[in-house]
Amino acid sequence: MKSKLPHIGTTIFTVMTNRAREMGAINLAQGFPDFDVPGKLKDLVAYHVAAGRNQYAPMIGVPELREQIALKLMASYGQMPDAESEITITLGATEGIFSAILALVHPGDEVILFDPSYDSYAPAVILAGGTPVHVPLEPPRFKIDWQAVKELLSDKTGLIVINTPHNPIATVLSDSDLSALAECLRSSRAMVLSDEVYEHMVFDGAKHAGILTHPELAQRGVAVFSFGKTMHATGWRVGYTVAPPEITREIRRVHQFNTFSIAAPLQYAIADFLKQVPEHNATLTQFYQQKRDLFLSRLRESRFSWIPSSGSYFQLLDFTAISDESDIEFADRILTEAKVASIPVSPFYRLPPKLGVVRFCFAKNDSTLEEAAERLCAL
Repeated sequence: MKSKLPHIGTTIFTVMTNRAREMGAINLAQGFPDFDVPGKLKDLVAYHVAAGRNQYAPMIGVPELREQIALKLMASYGQMPDAESEITITLGATEGIFSAILALVHPGDEVILFDPSYDSYAPAVILAGGTPVHVPLEPPRFKIDWQAVKELLSDKTGLIVINTPHNPIATVLSDSDLSALAECLRSSRAMVLSDEVYEHMVFDGAKHAGILTHPELAQRGVAVFSFGKTMHATGWRVGYTVAPPEITREIRRVHQFNTFSIAAPLQYAIADFLKQVPEHNATLTQFYQQKRDLFLSRLRESRFSWIPSSGSYFQLLDFTAISDESDIEFADRILTEAKVASIPVSPFYRLPPKLGVVRFCFAKNDSTLEEAAERLCAL
């Protein structure tokens, strides 16, 4: 049988998580918490299951949740999208991204991806009949050269994908980046897909700059968000897209034949939680910044160096003072020797440069982070 994705293997997340499990290692590789969801939220799920909300939810999402999302976006960004025509509940952010790409990319289109790019983007583009155009970002700052992007644009460019805060490199885009992107797009037909699942994890006094805060970009793109990240519930797989009505209509045409609808009791529970605990999202920056700072403070006696994470719940550590191995080799060595699982960054490039960093997830209990750091200091 001929494969549609012949060059795509098992994701690095699955590989490293499976190996961590087999070796009994501390898993700072895959991005999920080892602590529980808020107790109030668990109680609400149980309530809605007992109340009988266990059948199909509406394809676009239950109205109560879409309305609460609109209010949440207004509180966060001063923008209130229409709950009926601009917000769609998806099976996590991954399905939102996939459905958006399938809806917006046509055969022959080129799609600009900034490497390291999250590993679901390029396969979705290929399945849509498009061609990924990989723009490599150079360590250690991984900044986008917007003039180079402008020169890459052609009449074939159908979409640009951005990710802020960024997984795996923990950088954030600024308002000036969004303005530069808008300038690039003014002479182009291209749209923008903005992956913003870590929106409430932006550190050191910075503010999240997403496309909904930029009127020009908001009118020609789709933003994707995740309750799995913000509610510490990655296994629930509840996300959503926000886009103008004409774009949303196309996303829903794909979504309805992809996953159709998302678990009803989870949607009702999240809607109630947003209404009853509106302060939750505002606590996430401090919560995760404290975890980042704890992890880094415990690494002061190590031979690693770092630029503190600007956003997300990931941290890159530079190992070049320890080893001249590749990042894949080094990730394998610390898993074997220190029993700590990490993620190398090179698999997120089409043509990776020489990289001396690996990624760690600090969405963990403090005791987990302290134990992992102690092991890493022994390298």
